[in-house]
Amino acid sequence: MSSITADKLLIEFPVYGSSSRSFKNSLLSAATGGRLAADARDRIVVRSIDNISFQWNAGDRVGLVGHNGSGKTTLLRALAGAYEPVSGSLVVNGSVVSMLSITLGMEGEATGIENIYMRGILMGLSKKEVISLIDEVTDFSELGSYINMPMRTYSTGMMMRLAFGISTSIKADIILMDEWLSVGDADFSKKAEKRLQSMIGSAKIFVMASHNSGMIEAICNRVMHLEHGKVISQK
Repeated sequence: MSSITADKLLIEFPVYGSSSRSFKNSLLSAATGGRLAADARDRIVVRSIDNISFQWNAGDRVGLVGHNGSGKTTLLRALAGAYEPVSGSLVVNGSVVSMLSITLGMEGEATGIENIYMRGILMGLSKKEVISLIDEVTDFSELGSYINMPMRTYSTGMMMRLAFGISTSIKADIILMDEWLSVGDADFSKKAEKRLQSMIGSAKIFVMASHNSGMIEAICNRVMHLEHGKVISQK
């Protein structure tokens, strides 16, 4: 059964070179972004996620809301496995696809086919699984013969179509997204949105950070409001 459970989750990042007392006092008085604090060794740290607890289960479509620096993206990256908790626990049951950076691992000198391989492997697929996706991604991205050319010859739109096609071709229990993705011209954008909706519909849990309240209301059945790394409200 897919689930995500956090218990008193704490994530913070040290600020190096902040040993002077006056600098510490100045930092500790700041009130933007993650909370600034001192850890057990008296180092200045940015506390991006501050002792939060929650449980999400199959069927949950979660919207993360809050100002820039509230901790939304940090939490998404922790769910993706990029950040480890300083204390507390975070348990993610189920396969995860992160849509936080859909061009991660792609190289300009590599061909479209080679980038499908690299991105697929980076997302945890076996070589056999990647091979089975090549035709589907090629057809969806509408790159034609360009699929065998270096990605540096692509326009930005072509590159994003390829990246989107790869990322949305993988089935997963849990999908993470930082703002709604939209790529290509009007016609391709409609096709992309239909594909994205299908992917989300088949997932057990979907978590998206967004400033678009209308989008959150339309897609999500749960909302978590973060401010300075703390949960202000959740429903």
